[in-house]
Amino acid sequence: MKLPVLNITGKETGKKTELKESIFGIEPNDHAIYLDVKQYMANARQGTHKTKERSEIAGSTRKIKRQKGTGTARAGSIKNPLFRGGGKIFGPRPKDYNFKLNKKVKMLARRSALTYKANNNGILILEDFTLDVPKTREFINITRNLKIDDKKSLMVLPGQNRNIFLSSRNLQDSKIIAVNDLNTYDIMNAAVVVFMESSLEALQSKE
Repeated sequence: MKLPVLNITGKETGKKTELKESIFGIEPNDHAIYLDVKQYMANARQGTHKTKERSEIAGSTRKIKRQKGTGTARAGSIKNPLFRGGGKIFGPRPKDYNFKLNKKVKMLARRSALTYKANNNGILILEDFTLDVPKTREFINITRNLKIDDKKSLMVLPGQNRNIFLSSRNLQDSKIIAVNDLNTYDIMNAAVVVFMESSLEALQSKE
């Protein structure tokens, strides 16, 4: 599959780039995508939720009333979970949600996601550019020229670019990412994936 290379004005430069079939034209594996996205979201969980159980509550341990003859249920401590201010029964504890996923599965998931985008015309190739200073208005003009200002977009850069990142930081539907950080979740979460020429070359030479 060949795609035209666009410039920041949204016009074709006359160049075309070939997308590798081994990355953008495979048989998509939905289960691999599911596993990779699940791992990405699990890794984002802090797992710091915690409530105090009865052994952790501050309070006296004396028996608050006699065992029998009160006409109510027996109670041995003010920290009883049935009382207000008592401990929590089976409350949440700190937990690590991370789980292992093989590199080949992650690679298959990423290629499957890119194939879906390629099949749905969700990939654009943009001529390399840079911004002299961070300017959100200039970045908005670029997305408007590419006709993606009303869509959720992911722009893949060859490396870290502070000015482009700062220019897009306030835009809810635009995300900037380096090609080395490209992942299945961000690909599937975007309606359009915009590759810079050099970032696409880096991806296709690495994969």
